[in-house]
Amino acid sequence: MQPLNNVVVLDLSRILTGPFCTMMLADFGADVIKIEPPQGDDTRHWGPPFIAGESAYYLSVNRNKRSIVLDFREERDRHSFLEMVKQADVVVENYRPGTMDRWGFDYSSLRAVNPRIIMASISGFGATGPGRERPGYDVVAQAMSGLMAVTGDGSAPMKAGFSVADVGAGMWAAYGIMVALWARQSTGEGQWIDTSLYETLISWQTYQAGNYHASGQLPRPMGTAHPNIAPYQAIKAQDGYLVIACGNDALWQKMVDACGIAFGNDPQFRTNADRVRHREELISKLESEVFARHTVQEWLSRLEPVGVPAAPIQSFEQVFSDPQVLFRNMDVVIDHPVSGPIHQLGIPVKLSGTPGAIRTPPPLLNQHDQEIRRQFHLDDQSPTR
Repeated sequence: MQPLNNVVVLDLSRILTGPFCTMMLADFGADVIKIEPPQGDDTRHWGPPFIAGESAYYLSVNRNKRSIVLDFREERDRHSFLEMVKQADVVVENYRPGTMDRWGFDYSSLRAVNPRIIMASISGFGATGPGRERPGYDVVAQAMSGLMAVTGDGSAPMKAGFSVADVGAGMWAAYGIMVALWARQSTGEGQWIDTSLYETLISWQTYQAGNYHASGQLPRPMGTAHPNIAPYQAIKAQDGYLVIACGNDALWQKMVDACGIAFGNDPQFRTNADRVRHREELISKLESEVFARHTVQEWLSRLEPVGVPAAPIQSFEQVFSDPQVLFRNMDVVIDHPVSGPIHQLGIPVKLSGTPGAIRTPPPLLNQHDQEIRRQFHLDDQSPTR
């Protein structure tokens, strides 16, 4: 039995952040019912690439769910949703603040029909405050949160390669839902969870924000380098780059010995603080006088046996053929009724007693209409499309 088997989630979300949240819950057994408008989740149409007509984007974050179409322009379908709320545990939505209110689905209205209901709202900037109306796009959050101010090499603003604000806010929402479910066991009441893409990225600033408040100096883009540790970045070798992470002086000394670094014990490089202060000279000497002599693989063969954290910079092809990735079931192939075998990213948190599972493929639009209507004792007649 999975830990969330008895939790019913009504998923009004679309695109990425909300669907990622509800996929996390579904992977551990929650009954996630994806409630879609007649045209479906926007990402059903986002592509190419498509797999037999199904969007690869949509397929990436909607497994283990069931789909029903409700058109909230229709009074009957709004009534059906409220009937479902009476029997559910959680509602997840990621519309712009105010949208749920206009439908009559604000938290106070949902609480009136089910005091135990937990509602999670994910938006760009939060449901309150002067910025609440800003549109919730990942790149906007990355720009405003300071992430772009510290990403890249300084030549031009640069975002992260993944939609980190979307995914991160979805994770915070899932975390909030689990906390609220736990609290409900004591209080018997639900609550409203309000999180945002903007706050997610600000919360992840951690040591960058700490450095700024301690020194008053603005963090700057440093490529792959770390502001507090050196060397802790990509280093150019004879045939490409490898990443090296000397997190303390003992690791630096191991690297000095393994790589035969003649200047390794010079006063300006002896401690981490020394190396951070002389970072540019250090990296220049490492690349020109040491690592240029051999290939990436040759250096890895020296560093890994002595415990110096080092790694190649892998392409997606290399990632998904990595024996560790395969052993940890982080690339799972399941059958889809239209697309055939499709790849799904595995579940990254492994529980020894109640593990998650990828049980069903992402649903077709309205695939589970009749069984969901029976489950919630709704009108057997399909809603107007």
